Amino acid sequence: MIEAADHDTIGDSAYRHIREDIIFGELRPSEKLRLEPLRKRYNVSVTTLREILNRLTSDGLVVAEGQKGFEVASVSDANLWEVAELRLLVEGHAVSRSFASGDLDWESQVVAAHHKLHRLEDRMISGDMSAREGWKRADWGFHRALITGCGSKTLMDLHGQLFDKYLRYQILTLAFRGQPGADEHAQLLEAAFARNAKRAKEILSVHILGGVEFIINARKTGASAQ
Repeated sequence: MIEAADHDTIGDSAYRHIREDIIFGELRPSEKLRLEPLRKRYNVSVTTLREILNRLTSDGLVVAEGQKGFEVASVSDANLWEVAELRLLVEGHAVSRSFASGDLDWESQVVAAHHKLHRLEDRMISGDMSAREGWKRADWGFHRALITGCGSKTLMDLHGQLFDKYLRYQILTLAFRGQPGADEHAQLLEAAFARNAKRAKEILSVHILGGVEFIINARKTGASAQ
């Protein structure tokens, strides 16, 4: 997810808003993005809106249809696997760099992010699905915190793009793995304290690829998060 900056323009704000609406399913896969309704919905000019949609096309969240306009990118199991494998590669590398360089402030940030995630996971496990969006934002925050010590903005940006695409599939299927996912987050916290990048990569593989299998099964059965 893209964080707001102090110097955000109206276009930047609208870009974040539309991007999050795609990720969180307010704008559905393959939905036609008609300029006039979107202009009114997001309170921007048609020119700005076109620029935003072209930017989202570069992000892989929107597809340009030539003279026909734009639509939200479709979803598929094959694309999900590709996104997950790329996320695992990038996040694993970022974790290694972060664990090697992270200081006490980094550790504190990781602990705080995990505490927030853990509390929301407990609510979800108890059946409180109203915590779903907060849970996913906290999930993003924890994984983000783990790699903030990597020292590379380019790496962080690439990870953010891949995480958002993976997150989109989770939201579309309401995919919540429950206790296994929460346990893996706790194990990642332990690996961070131990600065054990090898162990963290092993956990990430189980965590991310296990999530793919869960999402695909949910897509097939139509199951919701339980």
